Amino acid sequence: MKGNGNREVIQVVTPRRVLEGAGVRLRRSFPAPAMDYLDPFLLLDDFSSDNPDDVLAGFPMHPHRGIETVTYMLAGSVNHRDSLGNAGTIGAGDVQWMTAGSGILHEEMPLPIDGRMAGFQLWVNLPAALKMTNPRYQEIAADQIPLTRTPEGASIRVVAGEALGIRGPVTKIAAQPVYLDVQLPPGTDMRHPIAEGHTACAYLFEGSATFGTAQVQAPVLVILGPGQGFAGRSGNAGARFLLLAGRPLGEPIARYGPFVMNTAREIEQALDDLRRGTFIRAART
Repeated sequence: MKGNGNREVIQVVTPRRVLEGAGVRLRRSFPAPAMDYLDPFLLLDDFSSDNPDDVLAGFPMHPHRGIETVTYMLAGSVNHRDSLGNAGTIGAGDVQWMTAGSGILHEEMPLPIDGRMAGFQLWVNLPAALKMTNPRYQEIAADQIPLTRTPEGASIRVVAGEALGIRGPVTKIAAQPVYLDVQLPPGTDMRHPIAEGHTACAYLFEGSATFGTAQVQAPVLVILGPGQGFAGRSGNAGARFLLLAGRPLGEPIARYGPFVMNTAREIEQALDDLRRGTFIRAART
């Protein structure tokens, strides 16, 4: 599927098994020894499991500053609450795009349904000018996320960005993200334009596929090189993947756990704010 400006795979990343939160077992594509981040994306986790013990410990109250966290659910649910008084439940098909900005404390507690949990968390960097913006949520129910289909038979849920002229409900994000949930029947082709110069990757979590000229099997993350478009074809059992793209910020990164700023001094300030009880700067809602 070369030619026509399509992007080739330049790196293949096998997710690592890691323990996070209070003891959640998940697959992490990055950060990893081979790749710290993929500007503007900082982290990609897959917390899917058929064993409730893998996820029930959850993610008790913890801080974030300088980033956006994106939780997209396929099965099960997550109860969440935060230091500003927000609380709710994210269920199958829902997405929560949280802009942590200047700082927020929040809790995420998974609840498998019929023993199954499936979902992803993506961290998106904020530019320096927005690191200390007020926190905000875009919490979008499954029935608000449009589903479109290509003539070849691909099904695409459009969380952010655009596909076939359909725009996703997540808006006003500095990184100008594309976030598509793509499902391909066996032997189905898909092509999608991607802005030149934007970072792009695909996380294959079901089946097998050929991206560009690279043949891969789930679970795997493929990093796409330069070009103007994406091309993929599913294998004999079909394929399902997240197609992600965004405008790189090109700014220095200083990170410490849940804080991602531009300088070490800003990280020290975040830690000092936590110690002094001045971390939360926004008013309660």
